[in-house]
Amino acid sequence: MTIQQKKASQEWFEKLRHETIEAFLSIENKNINSGKKNKFKFKSWKRASRESQDNGGGTMGLMHGNIFEKVGVNISTVHGKFNKKFKNQIPGSGASGKFWASGISVVAHMNSPFIPSFHFNTRYIVTEESWFGGGMDMTPTFKNLKNKKKFHSNIKKMCDLHNKKFYNKFSKECDAYFYLPHRNETRGDGGIFFDRLNSNNFQKDFAFVKDTGKCFIDIVPNIINENLKKKWTNNDKIKQKIKRGRYAEFNLLYDRGTKFGLETGGNIDAILMSMPPEAIWI
Repeated sequence: MTIQQKKASQEWFEKLRHETIEAFLSIENKNINSGKKNKFKFKSWKRASRESQDNGGGTMGLMHGNIFEKVGVNISTVHGKFNKKFKNQIPGSGASGKFWASGISVVAHMNSPFIPSFHFNTRYIVTEESWFGGGMDMTPTFKNLKNKKKFHSNIKKMCDLHNKKFYNKFSKECDAYFYLPHRNETRGDGGIFFDRLNSNNFQKDFAFVKDTGKCFIDIVPNIINENLKKKWTNNDKIKQKIKRGRYAEFNLLYDRGTKFGLETGGNIDAILMSMPPEAIWI
C-alpha cells in the first residue's frame, strides 16, 4: 500500500460519484422541457473525533425526484483508530487499530413499482493490510426475468474480462450476503458482492473495481429507461412499500457498511441514506 494508491482510489470514487450523478440527472430531467429541474442536494460532513485532529469525512448527495423517489450518492474518506470492540472484527487492525478507508455508496429507490431499487458501493480499506470490497445488486418489487437477465449478463460480461471465475464466485457471495435469515429469503435479484479483494496486484484489482463502477452506470439507466412508461396502480405502490420493508430490515440488521459507519463515527444521515423513503409492514 502506498500514498499514491490511496490517492488514486479516492480520486476514482470522486470521479465515479460525478458520473453517476450526471447519469441519474439525465434520466430524471430528460422529459422536462421547461420549468425547474430536479437537482441533488449536497451536504459535507467531518468524522467525529475526540481529538482536535482531522479524521476525514465525506459528502452526501441526495435527490427526491419524479422518477427517482429517493436516490443517494455518497463518498467518504475517513481515517483514525477503530474502537477496542470493533477493531477485532477488522483484518490487520493490529494493536494500534489504525485504519484508512475511502469509498462510494449509491442507493436508488424508484417512484415506479415496476422499476427495481438499485444498490452499488465500492471501497478501499487500509489497516496493516489493504483490500477492495463492494458490488451491486437489484431489488425488484415484481419479478421481471428480462430485467434480471440483462442485469446479470452485463455484470458477467464485465467480470469475465478480468477473471472467468469472478462472476460465479461473487454472485454466490451476493446471494449469501443479501439474505434475510429471519424471513428465509434473499433481498432481491442479486448481483455481485466481493470483500477483501487483494491479489497482491493493486493495479489489477483496481481495474476490476473501476470496471464494476462503469458497469453499474451503464446497465442501470438502461433498465430504468426500458420500464419508465409502465402504468401502475395504488395497489402496486403498496406492494412496493412492503418490499421496501424487507430492504430496511436488511440494512438495519445485517448490513456491514451500516455497522462500519456507525462504529467509525460516520455521519448518521449519510449512513442511513440507503433507507427507503416510505415502507410499510402488514
